[in-house]
Amino acid sequence: MDVKAGVLEVLNNIIGEDLSSQMDEDLFDSGLLDSMATVELLLDLEGKFGIQAPVSEFNREDWNTANKIIAKVESLMG
Repeated sequence: MDVKAGVLEVLNNIIGEDLSSQMDEDLFDSGLLDSMATVELLLDLEGKFGIQAPVSEFNREDWNTANKIIAKVESLMG
């Protein structure tokens, strides 16, 4: 599975916006992600990619852009 396409699909479903042209925009500062959306994001990514991304280990700085989310998912997939 293409991680980039999968992550963008999950983000699009949650945010309702195509982020492919905003890969380095801070999703929290722009108001596109909040704490509830973050939980949904982690659950959706776990389901889609079979990874473990516990909320307890969530660091906003590591997950605040689409590019960082893609990199994090790839690292969790081993």
